Amino acid sequence: MIEPTPHTDLHLEFTVEPFVEHRPGPHVLAAIDAARVDQDLDVEVGPFGTSVRGERDAVLKAATEVLARAFANGATRVVLQVSTD
Repeated sequence: MIEPTPHTDLHLEFTVEPFVEHRPGPHVLAAIDAARVDQDLDVEVGPFGTSVRGERDAVLKAATEVLARAFANGATRVVLQVSTD
């Protein structure tokens, strides 16, 4: 097994559906709140998605929470993309 570099930064982008422009539902707001739990993460909410940047483990933990909270609050689909910075 390959061990990851411990201090690698990641960039997570996600979109939560159903999506209604200018009227985010509870499933969207819950996902955004999940991404903001770690104060060390840089979270930017855009008109069509949310971007999260930070340390690898914190971003991966946020991704798990985003999925859990979005679906717990009525999401029908969550699209995630994760990349190294």
